[in-house]
Amino acid sequence: MSLEKKTLAGAAALVSGALLLTSCSSAGADTESSGTTADGKTIISVSLFGTMGFEESGLFDRYEELNPDVEIQYESTQGESKYWPALQTKLQSGTGLADVQGIEVARIADVVANQSDKWADLSQFETADQVPNYLEWKADAATTADGKVLALGTDIGPMGICYRSDLLEQAGLPTDPAELAAAMTDWDAYLDLGRQYKAAAPAGSAWTDFSGGLYNAIVSTEETIYYDESGEPVWDTNPAVREAFDTAAEAGQEGLTAKLEQFNDPNWDPGFASGAFATIACPSWMIGYIKGKAGDAGSGLWNVTSLPGGAGGNWGGSYLAVPEASQHKEEAAALIKWMTDAEQQAEVFNNVGNFPSNTQGIELVGGTTDPYFQDAPIGRIFSESAQAAPTQILGEGDGVIKTALTQALLSVEANGVSADDAWANAESEISNQIG
Repeated sequence: MSLEKKTLAGAAALVSGALLLTSCSSAGADTESSGTTADGKTIISVSLFGTMGFEESGLFDRYEELNPDVEIQYESTQGESKYWPALQTKLQSGTGLADVQGIEVARIADVVANQSDKWADLSQFETADQVPNYLEWKADAATTADGKVLALGTDIGPMGICYRSDLLEQAGLPTDPAELAAAMTDWDAYLDLGRQYKAAAPAGSAWTDFSGGLYNAIVSTEETIYYDESGEPVWDTNPAVREAFDTAAEAGQEGLTAKLEQFNDPNWDPGFASGAFATIACPSWMIGYIKGKAGDAGSGLWNVTSLPGGAGGNWGGSYLAVPEASQHKEEAAALIKWMTDAEQQAEVFNNVGNFPSNTQGIELVGGTTDPYFQDAPIGRIFSESAQAAPTQILGEGDGVIKTALTQALLSVEANGVSADDAWANAESEISNQIG
C-alpha cells in the first residue's frame, strides 16, 4: 500500500504510552558511565519514554546479536511529562545524558529552534542515508534551516476509536465496527452515543476515559492548531481549538468521562481491564498499550474503528537523537539507523501498534490484522487515517499549550470548573510559560 507524503499528518502532543524503568543490562543509561565492558564491548546507552516498541519487540537484543561488539543499556521513564524536564536539566549540565535520547513530536520544533547546539547532526553519520526514506514532513520537522538533522523519526500516530464491544452490547449500542462508525457521523454524534451509553451503562463504566484525551483526538484532525505557518501562536484565536475544548468540556460536565487523566491517574491503567470506560480515542500506539493493561482477559473484548465521520487524524509520534555530549556518536547513530529501517518499524507496529514514519515501512503494514482486537484490520484503519489527515503545523510551544489545555479540562470534569473559567486559567498558564 502506498501513501502520498503530502497527505500524511504531522503530530500533535502527548506521549505514546508509558513503561516503568527497565534495562537491558544492570547499568543505567548515562554517558558518564558509558564506555566499554570488561570484555571490550562498546556500551551504547538508550533513554526513552513510554512504549516505543524497541524493547518490546526484542530489537535491542537482536542488534546485540548482529553486533557482538556492542552492549545496549536501556531505560524508559513512566511518562513524557516527567522525562522531558529531566532531559532539559541534563542538557543544561551536559551530564547524565544517554547516547540515544527519545524526543516527543510536540518538542521537536523547540529542539530545532533552540537546542541545535545540544544535539549531534545526524546528516554527518550513516543516519543520513535514512532521511530520504521518511515522510517528508517527518524529516523536515527535525531539520534546521541550515540543514542539520537533529533526530530521526520513529512513529506517527494515526487515529481511530478503540472500544469495548462487550460493554457497548450491554448498553444496546452497535458493536460492529462499520455500524458503530456509521453512527458516529461527527463528534456531536459521538457524544450522543455517550449519552445513550450513560443511560444504560454497566455500573461504574463511563463512555470515555478523560476529556483531555477526547480533546486531543478532535484537534488531531486539524492542520492549524496552536501556531500558524509564520510560527506565531494562534491557539487562543483559532476557533478549531476552542470548539474542541468546549466539546471535550461538555463531555466532562455531563459525566460522560471517567475522569481518569491519561498516564498520570493511578486508576487509568486498571481501567482498561475493569471496564471503567467503554471507548477511548486511539492513536495507533494505543493498541499496544491496551494489550499491556487489559491483559490476556481483554483479548476479544476490544475492537477498533475509524474516527467520527471517517476523519483522518494524527496524535503523537517520536524521534531518536544523539546528544552532542555523547562519547559514542557514530555507534549511537548506527543503532538509530537500524532501528528506524523499514523492517524494524513494521515489526514494531505489528507488535505494539506504533505506526511507521518510514514510507517503505508503511507499505509493509497495510494488511496487518490484530487477533486481540477481534482481527481488526488495523493496518488498513490506521493507513487510511494517515492518508486522510492534514499535514499539521508544529510550533515551539506545542507541548506547553497542549498540557495546559488538557489540565484545564481535567479541572472541568473533576472539580466542576466552568469551561470559560478553565479556558481563562489555561490562558494564564500558557502566558506565564511562553508569553
